Amino acid sequence: MPYVEGMNIQVPTIRTADDFLAWNEGREGRREFVRGRIVEMIGGSHQHAELAGQLLFLLKLRLPADRYSVTPADFAVRTPFGIRYPDVMVSPRGIGPRDLATAEALLIGEVLSPSSVALDFGEKMQEYTALPALLHYVVLSQDEPRVWLWRRGEDGAFGSPEMITGHDAVLPLAGFGIELPLAELYRGIA
Repeated sequence: MPYVEGMNIQVPTIRTADDFLAWNEGREGRREFVRGRIVEMIGGSHQHAELAGQLLFLLKLRLPADRYSVTPADFAVRTPFGIRYPDVMVSPRGIGPRDLATAEALLIGEVLSPSSVALDFGEKMQEYTALPALLHYVVLSQDEPRVWLWRRGEDGAFGSPEMITGHDAVLPLAGFGIELPLAELYRGIA
């Protein structure tokens, strides 16, 4: 039986991302499937949830609903190493209403937690920026108005992240032709 990190439970043989999605659908709790292992996810703080919700809200306000789908952590992205559930994801319209995941993410947003810093800046960054359609990967601090932005360059590659700080700053999402003021993103949060 596969090992579920952090838990001692038995699960059916799960070898592929599709096996995992079928097994995971409708189950309580949060987990991801990475490099052939089921990884149990823990919940976040109130501030984490509020910031993820604010990012989702601002993206929904600014992106045309007929072209883009903006989803919370309940919808998965297929990465080269398995299945992840980003805090916020933007994908093109056209995904089937019953689909459980997409590999066509255009923007992925993650909110930092003390336990996720290495993961969000390391493993997840490598997985997400390997997605051919991805335009932006955004990591948000939940403690202060500070955002790290990876963006796909004209050469198709992702460079080093740009750190954007302060209530007066804006998060430029050139791939969509929009900007998100950090004052709005962090209103009431930090």
